[in-house]
Amino acid sequence: MRPKAVKELLERKLELYYNDRFIAEDPLQIPHRFSHKEDIEIAALLTATIAWGQRKTIIKNAQKMMSLMDDAPFDFILNHEQSDLNLMNHFVHRTFNSSDLIFFISGLKHIYHNYGGLESVFKAPNTAPFLHQSIHHFRRCMFEAPHQKRSEKHISDPLNKSAAKRLHMFLRWMVRPCDRGVDFGLWTSIKPSQLSCPLDVHTGNVARSLGLITRKQNDILALHQLDQALRNFDPEDPVKYDFALFGIGVNHDFL
Repeated sequence: MRPKAVKELLERKLELYYNDRFIAEDPLQIPHRFSHKEDIEIAALLTATIAWGQRKTIIKNAQKMMSLMDDAPFDFILNHEQSDLNLMNHFVHRTFNSSDLIFFISGLKHIYHNYGGLESVFKAPNTAPFLHQSIHHFRRCMFEAPHQKRSEKHISDPLNKSAAKRLHMFLRWMVRPCDRGVDFGLWTSIKPSQLSCPLDVHTGNVARSLGLITRKQNDILALHQLDQALRNFDPEDPVKYDFALFGIGVNHDFL
């Protein structure tokens, strides 16, 4: 397909899939259950962190994490006692287990106490047209807290050639406008134009079928190709097309 035809297809599917019905079956519904900024961003980060596998299982386990934190994640992060962490001992989502969850709790407490919160960490090195350096900085700040080596695999690093799908998804949730009740638009210090598309199996396969990506692996080089293609379609809000790519992939909807 020619670029013009690809853009027209994505625009058409964007109108079909980009609305609040998207939330009904998506893990994004978890942070939508909160109203305060810090609760939303913590719920969003933890949900995005375990966002691989079946969506129903992701939603179930993300809700379990919120319940373990008394459905008040920000207050729990700041004020929990050691005995409260014992409740986490049996949590598991695929390879993400209780020790990883406890590390995330301590890492986030470290960030809110010492760096002014998640938005401050991500915006700190925010001078480039992309947010790869911001993700790297967030990762470094998190791992200043005591942790097991195994937990490091749960925070990807774009500077180590990872597409960092889950963190780019989290950033989309926080930064893109909330005009249709899907993303939140909470972080105004970062521009939507800086976002990268969350590159997963669905978006990658569709992007290759449409000629947006030529690289076979879903790595940082493939993400660069996709980023450039989507910025050619809309340089101000390129990641809006994530809804179209994902919707086409899940529903096999190329028509």
